[in-house]
Amino acid sequence: MARERLIVIGGVAAGLSAASQARRQNRWMEIRVYEKGPDISYSNCGLPYYIEGLVPHEDGLRIHSPDFFRVEREIDVLTHHEVIEISTSRRRVTVLAPGGAPEEVAYDRLVIATGAEPAPSGIEGLSLGGVFNVNTLQSTIALKRHLESADARRAVIIGGGYIGLEMAEALKTPERRVTMVERGPNLFEAADAEVVEVIRQTLARNGVEVVTGAKVLALAGDMHLAGPGGAAGTVRRVHSEGGSFDADCVVLATGVRPRVGIASEAGIVLGAGGAIAVNEYQETSAAGVFAAGDCADALHLVSGRRAYVPLGTTANKQGRVAGENAAGGRARFPGIVGTAVVKVFGLEVARTGLSAAEASEAGFHTAEAVVRAAARARYLGGQDILVKLIADRSTGRLLGAQMAGPEGVAKRIDVLATALHARFTAEQVYQLDLSYAPPFSSVWDPILIAARQLLHALKR
Repeated sequence: MARERLIVIGGVAAGLSAASQARRQNRWMEIRVYEKGPDISYSNCGLPYYIEGLVPHEDGLRIHSPDFFRVEREIDVLTHHEVIEISTSRRRVTVLAPGGAPEEVAYDRLVIATGAEPAPSGIEGLSLGGVFNVNTLQSTIALKRHLESADARRAVIIGGGYIGLEMAEALKTPERRVTMVERGPNLFEAADAEVVEVIRQTLARNGVEVVTGAKVLALAGDMHLAGPGGAAGTVRRVHSEGGSFDADCVVLATGVRPRVGIASEAGIVLGAGGAIAVNEYQETSAAGVFAAGDCADALHLVSGRRAYVPLGTTANKQGRVAGENAAGGRARFPGIVGTAVVKVFGLEVARTGLSAAEASEAGFHTAEAVVRAAARARYLGGQDILVKLIADRSTGRLLGAQMAGPEGVAKRIDVLATALHARFTAEQVYQLDLSYAPPFSSVWDPILIAARQLLHALKR
């Protein structure tokens, strides 16, 4: 009797989590992973720190090789193999290998983990030299080499979200000027105005020029010069609605969209944000086909709606569920609350649940509280952090939280993420028995102070 075959499309977080969990679930199944690029199993979230020099070599971001999976887990991982078509009715994929003709391969189960791709920006001149995305290891290595070889002293970042903020710190040096251009009215749309203002002040203190409300229209290159740092076709100028900026290097951080082309062409139903629609078992609309990671949607546990929130934590968890179920299990992925954290120079910024705008859009009538309180005892050097809490006026249920400050933010947000999972009210958050010792917190933790203020706001 022939072994069942699982094919996984995509060899990074979700794809290899799926393949590995499938192997744990079913030791007899044939498992094959197709990855169209040269790299697998690397830390995508670590890419900005490689640019900054905190990771001295790209190999530090690589976790496992294809040989590891072949030998240790009996999973066949094939790089430079692109799946160009899926036939769900015939349970076949068409694979394009290097230097070969397209080949049809049959599957019994399929996991789609094709990730995300840079969102189209409509900007002219993106083909110029010195213009980079930082969404893959190879594109980031190319950026690093350009920075080192071209002596790039003027960098422009297009976009002010998570990646843009991380890249601002990674690129800024005493010798390099950094300008961030954001088309929207504010940076970091995942947060509300109070947190955004703290981010803006931090960028300014560290010498990053920020221009908001300025759509980038075109990039201009120096087409007549050649030589080190001045090769023909290298970007030299960024033209936006808010002015023009000199540039030796441009980083595109304009957001991502789910990479769903082959899934859509196969007739698989798409959901929130144009991602592949999945249920709690990571099943798609096609029999025997699962999806996970940045190409799939998820249930937002606060709004109760499907959402597209591409994060590494979600990708790994969804991948495990998809892999286990593709191998005969029945695991569940219950949903997300959208918890994320980003470091901006010395500032920690975190959020979970819904922002005020998202809560209103979801139909909630909200109350809010914003406090500034010491992360630990001031006599031990404790500094203020900003905490914002959002609750539903009709029930008192916590809907979201945001924080920003130089210390004590990154893990405190997890307390509030847990509260969101448990559907806590503001009163229940206020009654939490949180730890206290002067080196770690104030006797009244900033979370509790914010919850107390939120209770007052709910009564108004």
